[in-house]
Amino acid sequence: QGQLVESGGGSVQTGGSLELSCAASGDSSSYGCMGWKRQGAGKEREGVANIDRDGTATYIDSVKGRFTISKDNGKNTLYLQMNSLKPEDTAMYYCVADPFPCFATGGQFGVWGQGTQVTVSS
Repeated sequence: QGQLVESGGGSVQTGGSLELSCAASGDSSSYGCMGWKRQGAGKEREGVANIDRDGTATYIDSVKGRFTISKDNGKNTLYLQMNSLKPEDTAMYYCVADPFPCFATGGQFGVWGQGTQVTVSS
């Protein structure tokens, strides 16, 4: 399996922006689905956004209109642009990938990064 390495986390105030990056060690275009999951303190892990090999993106309702997932296959990198951040977005964000298309993963991913912390203060 390939490796995923996240970067770009940090601390911002409410309304601020951050862009997370995820560098894949192999050919990211080989993954059928890539995405971002997050887990806040005392909360269950949740999927935030996914993107298929063809570029089709899906989001959870709470981030629609604020977050944008994208990928650059030439750079083997996945991105998550986060705007209008809220305190409830505070969490550890994980980059995930799977060889299957997003609809077939059932939310389960075979490859995980180590995570990057995002903290939004009010």
